[in-house]
Amino acid sequence: MSANESAAVPLSDQARVALVTVLELLASDPHAPSAVRDPERAWRVHVADSLTGLEVEALSAARRSADVGAGAGFPGLPLAAALPDARVDLIESTGRKCEFIRQAIGRSALANAQVVCERSEIWAASPPPQGGREAYDAVTARAVGRLSTLAELASPLLVPGGTLVAWKGRRDPDEEAELARAAAPLAMEPVEIRWVGPYAGSRHRHLHVMRKRGPTPDDLPRRPGLAKKRPVGGH
Repeated sequence: MSANESAAVPLSDQARVALVTVLELLASDPHAPSAVRDPERAWRVHVADSLTGLEVEALSAARRSADVGAGAGFPGLPLAAALPDARVDLIESTGRKCEFIRQAIGRSALANAQVVCERSEIWAASPPPQGGREAYDAVTARAVGRLSTLAELASPLLVPGGTLVAWKGRRDPDEEAELARAAAPLAMEPVEIRWVGPYAGSRHRHLHVMRKRGPTPDDLPRRPGLAKKRPVGGH
């Protein structure tokens, strides 16, 4: 699948109807957590952009994935629609965003998606079924934070050998160097940086792919907020 083709990933009729329903809710709900409300533009900004993640084989093949900092439900909801045999947990700590995602799941009948209304660090502290520690084949994150922060949040959620796919814009050498310093302590290995073309929401869209190299380090997860305030690998 090429970068340009990824904007039009083949979807079943059921998946397309489900995503149209999500975008209709986004347009009609005055409290929806997105500034992009027009359904046609939202398809380009949110849905097409989210579906580029399917270019990463480890994500498209994952049986269970987690979307960290799910926001309005992207990329989690499009991935759930496109991968009906996979389970997708959308992890979000803000109550109003959780409620929007719940409504979107209910109206679109995406039975394989569910909301986890919790900080990812807390969710990752306990094994299933009470939590998500080492429960996921893949973790996604779109417009959430710095690469080293995302790697830290993903590591305790992933099974050894699991994959993180992070949606970012223009490449930042300082941010990538920070990730390189953080990789070993977090048991995360940068694998690939894939350009997937310009979208309405990002002129320089890149997918950063990382793989978990082994068991979760004993000091992860740290207390909520520390990954952002004091990222591993920072100066």
